[in-house]
Parts: sequence; structure tokens; C-alpha cells
Amino acid sequence: MKFLTGLLAAVLLLIAGMGTSHAVVRIADDRGGRIGTYVDKYQDLRQSGDTVIIDGLCASACTIVLGAIPHDRICVTSHATLGFHAAWDFGSNGRAVTNPEATQMLYAMYPSQVKRWISQRGGLTPHMLFLKGRQLQAMYKPCYLDAQASAIKPSSR
Repeated sequence: MKFLTGLLAAVLLLIAGMGTSHAVVRIADDRGGRIGTYVDKYQDLRQSGDTVIIDGLCASACTIVLGAIPHDRICVTSHATLGFHAAWDFGSNGRAVTNPEATQMLYAMYPSQVKRWISQRGGLTPHMLFLKGRQLQAMYKPCYLDAQASAIKPSSR
């Protein structure tokens, strides 16, 4: 009887665990957009519990993901590139004008190690700063997508 009770408890725990599984969201070739749109998008993603894989370009407002999603739920592949710049609005003449308040808000969202990296390069300016390669991989855990893809070899039948 104890065995049967233990087996039933194990099955129930397994079934309960299946209901809490989370998806994976892959970011690649995201050039950003309006800050508010990304804040809303990432708040929903944070609530979902999903893991984020950065596997290509994540630039501008896309980088808000770094502050919105817990660090342990973000990984980067060898293809990941983050692009940072100052926030801007259209001026009266239709040209881009830096928005200091929005830039400060954007900067405040980033984790401290990312802020330090940006500050060491002169801060957020109209010019894009790219964080990639070893520097990025030192800040975030690797996803190992490349290793998994190369480990799958076609059958030689």
C-alpha cells in the first residue's frame, strides 16, 4: 500500500510539474522601436516565466529585455549582439532629437554590469554601441544552441 501511495504521489507531482513548464522566446534581428511598446511586451514576458534566448541583433528598445527579464532567464548565443543608443523623438523639423529624460529612463532599466559597460564607452549617445562576443558572454550565460545544432549529425544509412 505504501508503494502504491508513493507511486500515486509521484505521478501527481509529475502532472503538476507539466502545467508549470515555460516556453522559450528567441530574439533575433530585432531593431527596436517605441520604448513603451517594449516595456509592455517585456512585462508580459516577465510574468509568463519564459526563458529568453538572444540569438542575433537586439537593438535600441529591444535591449529593455535586460532589465525586464530576470538575469537567470536570459541566455546568449555566439550570434547575439546588443545595440544601445540614446532615446530620441522627432523634432519640429522632422529630424531625430535626443530625448534626455527617456534616455535616462532607458539607462536606469539596465543591470549594473551593462550600465558600467555603457558608461565606459561614453554613455548613451545618438551613436550605436554594440555589445557582443566575449564581453557579452561574460555577462550572460551561454545558450549552447550552436553546440546542440552541431551535435545533431545526419544518419549515415
